[in-house]
Amino acid sequence: MTRRVAILLALLVVPLAAHGSDATAAVERLVARLAAAQVSDLVIEQSFTLYHPDGRHPQSSGEQRLWLKTPRRQRTEEVVEGQHDARLAVEDRVWQRTADGRVLELSGRDGEQQGMSLIMPLGRTAADLLAEWRTLGIRDDVAWVTRVGGREVTIIGARPGERDAASVWLDPEYGVVRFIRRQRLPGGERLVDLTLSEHHALAPGLYFPFRQEAFVDGKLLVLVVVRSARLNGGVPDELFDPDAFRRGR
Repeated sequence: MTRRVAILLALLVVPLAAHGSDATAAVERLVARLAAAQVSDLVIEQSFTLYHPDGRHPQSSGEQRLWLKTPRRQRTEEVVEGQHDARLAVEDRVWQRTADGRVLELSGRDGEQQGMSLIMPLGRTAADLLAEWRTLGIRDDVAWVTRVGGREVTIIGARPGERDAASVWLDPEYGVVRFIRRQRLPGGERLVDLTLSEHHALAPGLYFPFRQEAFVDGKLLVLVVVRSARLNGGVPDELFDPDAFRRGR
């Protein structure tokens, strides 16, 4: 999905209905699909490109591997221009190992928001997920159903015409297809719009977006292209041990 297409879709949606209860029902359907797939872990390999602040020119690129495992564990390893960086998230605690080997524990908004857990909320209940979205400014008492690109989508957190409000867009089959929120970035708080497309089936009824684009104030910041995604491969618990991570393992 190009930036122009994403913007056009946002402008051309036509509301079908508006009910606050749609938020809970839509999230319960998402959680039920994950539960039916019996997902215990997920391994993702992907490439990403960082863009110049003008949103037009690639600035750097890298490779990334992610391991997710229930309950609420995520490890990320990435290489950008030869520099290796790693991050570990266990429940609400996050550690980062920088290219020079230092290990930092992140705090506050720097450490609490692991984007992949919002897209693929393994081992979460609908109430848990809605509560987490509320901390990101998303109003779960506001929801309406529309059509985008010929598909029905439930928009949670923004009313028709509210273009800059924090919101989650849920496709009944694909899950999260768009996530809009305000996030602290270098230079201050900005509006981040994450669009998810090119969904591939990982299991019957379970899809994952193989193309992810993040826009900041309408300009493309990051493009992610997933090369592979594997379910239930038996990811070892040792990968998520904070003590081992701090020792460089």
